[in-house]
Amino acid sequence: MAKRKLGRTMGHRRAMFRNLVTSLLLSERVETTEMKAKEISAIADKMITLAKKGDLSARKQVLEYVFDEDAARKLFETIAPRYTGKEGGYTRVYKTGFRQGDAAPMAIIELV
Repeated sequence: MAKRKLGRTMGHRRAMFRNLVTSLLLSERVETTEMKAKEISAIADKMITLAKKGDLSARKQVLEYVFDEDAARKLFETIAPRYTGKEGGYTRVYKTGFRQGDAAPMAIIELV
């Protein structure tokens, strides 16, 4: 998988992805640019796969990445049990058009 730099430094990019994944877990739907949505889709799938394991190691790994403890709690208690019979593909990306100001392609990413 090619990592996209998105015109940001490594630290800024990592913090932005952590914020977006945390928001996705809390609200289960986020509108962002298409490239960001594609990147956080893979990250969110990895977080859900970790949460499906449910052990202490997985909980610590999720808490290292996700900013909000409420998001981690929701991930382990409500989101992960929803996907027990599913092996992957927990997120869906919809293209929604172009942003008004700079015509950037926009997308909605949501949990299936």
